[in-house]
Amino acid sequence: MITPERRAALHAIRDSIPGCERSSQKQRILTAIQQLGSVTTFECMRHLDCYDPRPRKLELVQDGHPIMLAWDRMATESGTLHRVGRYYLARDMATEVTA
Repeated sequence: MITPERRAALHAIRDSIPGCERSSQKQRILTAIQQLGSVTTFECMRHLDCYDPRPRKLELVQDGHPIMLAWDRMATESGTLHRVGRYYLARDMATEVTA
């Protein structure tokens, strides 16, 4: 599960970059990665208001951002474990990805 502090940080990012346009969604995802060290597809959907983050991640990579994908397991609100993608910047590979 996501800690209350992490959830609050994600909501602050969402609220500071409003809109459903692709540019807004891309900026929210990138900001979350930069501020938190990583962001999961689950967090993008539930807390950053980006229903399908996969095309936004691809566009960010095409824009030149070195975003990498690692697989993670995360419990949903019901407690069910799901395999989710975790996005992080390639330059952060030497450090531990923030969960």
